[in-house]
Amino acid sequence: MLETPRAMRGMITAPHHAAAESGLAVLREGGTAIEAMIAAAAAIAVVYPHMNAIGGDGFWLIAEPGRPPIGIDASGRTGAAVTPELYRRAGLSAVPSRGPLAANTVAGTIGGWQRALEISQGWGGSLPLSRLLADAVWYAHQGMPATRSQAFYTTSKQAELADQPGFAERFLVAGAAPAPGQIMRNPPLAALFERLAAAGLDDFYRGEAARSVAADLGRVGSPVTATDLAAHRAELVEPLSTQLSSGLVYNLPPPTQGLASLMILALYDRLKDTRASDFDHIHGLVEATKRAFLIRDAEIGDPGRLRHDPRAFLAPALLDRLAREIDPAAALPWPIPVIGERPADAGDTIWMGVIDGAGRAVSFIQSIYWEFGSGVVLPETGIVWQNRGSSMVLDPTAPNALGPGRKPFHTLNPALARLDDGRVTVYGTMGGEGQPQTQAAVFSRHVMHGMPLQAAVTAPRWLLGRTWGAASTTLKLEDRIDSGTIAALRLAGHDVEVLPGFVDAMGHAGALSRHVSGVIEGATDPRSDGAVAGF
Repeated sequence: MLETPRAMRGMITAPHHAAAESGLAVLREGGTAIEAMIAAAAAIAVVYPHMNAIGGDGFWLIAEPGRPPIGIDASGRTGAAVTPELYRRAGLSAVPSRGPLAANTVAGTIGGWQRALEISQGWGGSLPLSRLLADAVWYAHQGMPATRSQAFYTTSKQAELADQPGFAERFLVAGAAPAPGQIMRNPPLAALFERLAAAGLDDFYRGEAARSVAADLGRVGSPVTATDLAAHRAELVEPLSTQLSSGLVYNLPPPTQGLASLMILALYDRLKDTRASDFDHIHGLVEATKRAFLIRDAEIGDPGRLRHDPRAFLAPALLDRLAREIDPAAALPWPIPVIGERPADAGDTIWMGVIDGAGRAVSFIQSIYWEFGSGVVLPETGIVWQNRGSSMVLDPTAPNALGPGRKPFHTLNPALARLDDGRVTVYGTMGGEGQPQTQAAVFSRHVMHGMPLQAAVTAPRWLLGRTWGAASTTLKLEDRIDSGTIAALRLAGHDVEVLPGFVDAMGHAGALSRHVSGVIEGATDPRSDGAVAGF
C-alpha cells in the first residue's frame, strides 16, 4: 500500500504528473493555490486531451481560512440557435453524441480561470498569466509522450471519431492511434495560449481569439456563434452544504450533481457504524446513492428551470426519513424508470486539488464530457470541443430539456469539507455517474472509518449504474473486494458485476487534507497517470 505523502508549504494532486509538477512549480515561486491550479489546468488540457480540454467546462470550490467557501460555475450554455427544431430538421430524434451538432454549448472553463484569478489577486497573487500558461505552451509546442490511457481510448473510440472535423490530423499518427510514449504536439493550441497570455483570458470570448474560435466553429458546422461566446460569463455561486457528524461538507449547486454527492454522505452518516463490515459500508452507500439519484434525476437541470430549491433536499427531516427507508439487509430494485432518463455518462474529466501554505484550498474539475468530447477539433486553435449538450433531451418536460441559452446537467462536482477537528479537505474524481459514489467511498473510508488518505483512494471501489458509454446498470465491483462481501451483496439482491483489478470505470480520484498543525496530506489514484507533489 502506498504511503500518504505529507508537506507543509503547499501540495497539489492531479491525474497527470505533468499537471502536478506545473502546479508545484508555481507554489514554489510563491504563487497562490488558485495560480497553481490555473497552471495545472492549462498543462493538463494539453497533456491529457482525451480527458479534458479548454473546449470544455469547469467548476471551482475555493476556501480561504476564516471565510465561507466560494463556488465558480464555469459551464457554458447552449447557443441561441440550439433548439429541438434544429435537430428535427436534420432528421434527428435526439442530440447526437459526436460531431458538430454535439458541439452545441459554449466552452466555459477559460472564463472560470479568469474569475478565479480575480479572487487570487485579492489574496495578493501576482504571477503573470504568461508564467501560469508557460508549461502548457511548452508542451503544446514541443510535445508530451502519449499516456497509455490516451493510446487506449484513441484506439477504442477511433471508429466513431476519425471522421470528425480535425480529429485525425490532431490525434492520429499516420491514421492510427499513437503508441504509449509517442510524442504528441499541438502547435495551434500553443499559439492560442500565447495569444491569451498576451491579451488576457477574456480574449477567448470577446477578442481576436474569440473571432478565430467562432470562425472555426462555423466552418465545422457547430451552432455556437461569436455572439454566444461573447455572452458567456463564469458565475460566482453559493455552494450547497450539509452538516455531518464529522463536519460541514460542501459541493456545487445545479447544474451539477453536487446535491447527490452531499445527500449520499448525509444519508450514510445516519446509517454508519464505526464497526461496520465491508458489506454494511458498500450496501449502505449504494442504497444511499439510489435515493439521491432518484431525486437528482427528477430535479436537476438548468438552474433557471428548477422546480424546487435544491437546499430543500438537504433538510434534516427529509434526510432522516430517507435514511429510515433504507433496508440494512436488502437492495432497492434498480434501476427505477424516470422521466427524461439521462444517457450513459462517460468519464473524460479531470479533478485536481491544491492547498497552499496559507491554508487556501481549491477543489477543481474540468471536462469535455465524453472522451475527446464531440470529436471536433478546431483547425486554427487546436481546441477539442466538448459534447456536454449531447446529454440534453428533446422532451420539453424533462429537467434536462434542450433549448437555447440553457445549461445542461453536469455530473461534474468538486467537493470540499471543513471538519470539526480543524482539517480542511478537498476531494474529487472523474467518472460520470461514479463521481458522487467515489467521493463517498473516499470520504467515508478516510473521515468516518479512519483509513489513511492514500489507502482510502487506492482501496477497491464500486460503481452503481452506467459509465464509459456502457448500457449496463449493474453494481460493478473491483475484484479486489473480498469474495465473501461480493457474495453477501448478491444475496442482498444487488445485480453484481465483477471487474478486474484497478479499472478506469471507477474514476481517477484524489484528495488533500490540511491539519491544524499546517501539515498537508495528499493522495493520488493508481488508476490514473497522476501524482501528488508538495514541498
